[in-house]
Amino acid sequence: MNNDGLFVTPPLTAASKKRPCMCILRRSLRLFLAIGLLWAAFALPACAASDSADAPHVHVRLVVVPPALTPGKSAEAGLYFKLEEGWHIYWQNAGDAGEPPHLHWTLPGGVTAGPMQFPAPRRLPLGPLMDFGYEDEVLFPFQIDVAKNARMGPATLHAKVDWLVCRATCIPGKAELEIARTITSQASSDTGPDAALYGRYAARLPKPLPATDQAVFAPAGQGFALQITTGKRETEATFFSSDQGVLDNPAPQSVTPTSVGALLLLKKDAGLTANPMALKGVLELSGDRAYVVAAKPGSVDAAMLRKAMAAVSSATPSGTAGPAPSADHALWSVVLLAILGGILLNLMPCVFPVLFLKGLALVRSCNEERRTLRRHGMVYTAGIVLSFWVLVAVLLSLRSAGAVLGWGFQFQSPVFLELMAALLFFLGLSLAGQFELGLSLTSAGGSLAAKQGYAGSFFTGVLAVIVATPCTGPFMAAAIGYALAQPAAVTFAVFTALALGLAAPYVALTMQPAWTRWLPRPGVWMDILKQATAVPIFAFVIWLAWVLAQAYGTALLAALLSCFLLLAIAGWFLGRWQGKRWAGMVALALLLVVVMASFYAPQKLTSESTPSPQAQSSNRWQPWSADAVRQYQAQGRPVFVDFTASWCLSCQVNERIALDQPEVQQAFAQHHVALLRADWTRHDEAITEALTALGRDGVPAYVLYAPGQSSPAILPQVLTPGTVLDALSGVAQSGLAGGN
Repeated sequence: MNNDGLFVTPPLTAASKKRPCMCILRRSLRLFLAIGLLWAAFALPACAASDSADAPHVHVRLVVVPPALTPGKSAEAGLYFKLEEGWHIYWQNAGDAGEPPHLHWTLPGGVTAGPMQFPAPRRLPLGPLMDFGYEDEVLFPFQIDVAKNARMGPATLHAKVDWLVCRATCIPGKAELEIARTITSQASSDTGPDAALYGRYAARLPKPLPATDQAVFAPAGQGFALQITTGKRETEATFFSSDQGVLDNPAPQSVTPTSVGALLLLKKDAGLTANPMALKGVLELSGDRAYVVAAKPGSVDAAMLRKAMAAVSSATPSGTAGPAPSADHALWSVVLLAILGGILLNLMPCVFPVLFLKGLALVRSCNEERRTLRRHGMVYTAGIVLSFWVLVAVLLSLRSAGAVLGWGFQFQSPVFLELMAALLFFLGLSLAGQFELGLSLTSAGGSLAAKQGYAGSFFTGVLAVIVATPCTGPFMAAAIGYALAQPAAVTFAVFTALALGLAAPYVALTMQPAWTRWLPRPGVWMDILKQATAVPIFAFVIWLAWVLAQAYGTALLAALLSCFLLLAIAGWFLGRWQGKRWAGMVALALLLVVVMASFYAPQKLTSESTPSPQAQSSNRWQPWSADAVRQYQAQGRPVFVDFTASWCLSCQVNERIALDQPEVQQAFAQHHVALLRADWTRHDEAITEALTALGRDGVPAYVLYAPGQSSPAILPQVLTPGTVLDALSGVAQSGLAGGN
């Protein structure tokens, strides 16, 4: 393996056999980290700023009440959200899942913005979970402070806003907002058009608990008893903890009125190991009263506590299930789906070339010790798991920065496509016999060869993940969609399960070496099979080149073919002058040129006007847009949407074996179905958001909208003509198909 992390080494010599394995591992890690950085080698354009913005399911606006700012004074301001029916955004403690809005300011000198304040939230149940947030509309007040020495004249207040809007699925959003005001010493009595809006929501901010009132808490049963003293009988009360991980959010809160207040029973979070020093949060009472409380430990009314706990016990008879199923139950269900999806991913066409390599390695190593085979299996699994972790970490990092991305996002980068095609082409040259690959994926026997075999197993796992990402197999869509909408710990748990499922078949063989007796015996034929392995690798390279040409133009394809020529020359030097240091230096220089060209060419040669094959397809298919779906539905026509991409092999297979079949096309015409194709080959934020709203985070996805119905039918990811025909017949039988 040479210094840039590629699979190139000269024949073994007596000196090289003494090199420690750690050198190989360090170089392996360099290539692994380089692949991870490559996945983040592109960025998304930002939107032009104004005082308001429209995003999926939400309208957001920056509000500054006074028409002018005065030095030495504060101005009332706020961030306003108007939401579609059924959608919500989050409080400062989002509950079981979610994230509150955030503001990042760019302000002129002498102007500062105070922290955003949160009105009293609502409990928003979501299956077995509970969110805390707002529906319909909300304004988050804050203050703009102007220093006495602030410069007079025009001032632009610029803010980057990000939020998460959710219903059954969650969609991250972002906008850049700015509003212009003038800093002047002439104070104005005008309040501006937004004063009423600000005043309405500023009144909803929780107030400090009056000095005459009191809040104390004490441990009780499986949680806490919170006693509120307000001086009058309280029949309604809800407590929202401002700290996560203190209370069980979905658990009901029992309220027992007292003559001077109320007693609430709160169930603590299952992960809470020590009682808090104070219960901090917002207490909502009848009459739209809301107070900020910080209840201290203290004694509660013992008689009222016994009465409250007896009432709860009588409301939950013995033998009943009690609370709703926990989120842990849902997580385990998704983890099982992910494992099954990972196992089935081995059967997808994307992964076949890599499995061919592992099958060859297993045949060649079947006579090794059981312990060695097991180590190969563990190293292969480590390569898969670590690759998934890097990919998910990059995806989550980009999303947290405001990017709207989905599964397989790296295949939307021309830089990634060029480098991936070049790497596989170079690997194919070695397998075909042009030169010997130092870290051969099929090496076996001998101490050093075994060590190289471990590194080969690791990189086979890395390669399996890279070529698997354009495929979304059965059971994967639901698991991926759920995982990417959850906290990072849950996301990594689900993707780890997916990785273990992908590695499972090979690991099972290494754990049961007796099964390898069914494999053919090693022999001379192994060299022929090794060279034949280059065929599917080159086929995969051709497909990557086709995707690059269709999505980004023939000029970039010419650049890629030139890189292939340089790689062939580098391989010739390595094969013709094996073990010569100068030959390795020449090959290294050529490889560096290929890497630099892969980064430089997409910036200079990418064709913005070149349509992808999906856009060039038959005029039966029209480009997708949300407006087009609504228009066809308004006309009384069913709508079929194909979410696809050129780099998605599963999509291409489904189109040929199902969607393009004559009987399916005839059924589309018979039922007057409008055919729309959402091409995700290049990054398209609108398509990403549409997939997220459908509970999908990648392609393929197939959706059938019926007129008059807001919820579409989502078809399986593996299509057959019968699957599509059955869905169309269901529309016809319901009497919703268009006429004439």
